[in-house]
Amino acid sequence: MEQDKIVGRNPVLEAIRSGREIDKLLIKKGGAEGSINAIIKKARERGIVVQEVDKQKLNSIAGEENHQGVIAFAAAHEYATVDDILKRASDAGEPPFVIICDGLTDPHNLGSILRSANCVGAHGVIIPKRGSVGLSSVVAKTSAGAVEYTPVARVTNIAQTIDKLKDKGLWIAGADMDGDVMYRTDLKGAIGLVIGAEGEGLGRLVKEKCDFLTSIPMFGQINSLNASAAASVLMYEILRQRREV
Repeated sequence: MEQDKIVGRNPVLEAIRSGREIDKLLIKKGGAEGSINAIIKKARERGIVVQEVDKQKLNSIAGEENHQGVIAFAAAHEYATVDDILKRASDAGEPPFVIICDGLTDPHNLGSILRSANCVGAHGVIIPKRGSVGLSSVVAKTSAGAVEYTPVARVTNIAQTIDKLKDKGLWIAGADMDGDVMYRTDLKGAIGLVIGAEGEGLGRLVKEKCDFLTSIPMFGQINSLNASAAASVLMYEILRQRREV
C-alpha cells in the first residue's frame, strides 16, 4: 500500500489550496518556473516541505501518469498540534504521556509505535517535518486503526518542542543504551518519551535536551531492539509505573 500521491501541476495546486494535509512536495530540479513557482509559493506558505529531485525519480514515482515536474504526497490523516495533545491529557484529567519520534524513516516502525501508543493510553505522538516519515497510508495500515484515535503532531523542530513540553511540566526521557535501566528510573507523572532514529538513535542536540536517559535490559547475544519494539517495551514500563497503586 503506497503513500497517497498527487501527480501533475493542477491537481497538486488544488490539493494545496483546499487545505489538504500534504507531507511533502517533489519538484523537478531546475523546473521552478511558471505555475511551478506558484505551487512552491503556496506550499511554503503552508509550511510544506519542498524537495528538488531528478526527473528520473519523478518518472519512477508517477509511472504512466504525466507528472509535469511535480508530485505531492498527501497525509493519510489530518495532523494535530502539540497543544491538541496536551489538551487531550488535560480533558482526561491525566498527566500528559507523549511519545516523541526523533527522525524515524520506516513507516512500519511509526505505524507500530502509533499502535502501541494507543494501547498504553498515550495522549499523542510527535514527529518532525523533515527527515522523518509522515502519516502515509503504510503508517495508517500498520497502526491497525490507531491513527484514527491517537493524534500525531508534526513539528518544525523537535529540540524546541521538547523545551515547550518542559515548560508545560513534562519530564523528557530519552531511550538510549547508556541510560539507567528502566526499572530503576522514575517514569511516573507528566512524561515525554523520545525514541531515536533507526540505527542512529537520538540526535546529539535532542539527547542533550532530555532530562534523563533510560534503557532496556538486554541478556542475549543481540544487544538492541528495533525502534518500534524498544518504544513498546518502554511505553509499557511507563504504563506500569503510572498505574501502580
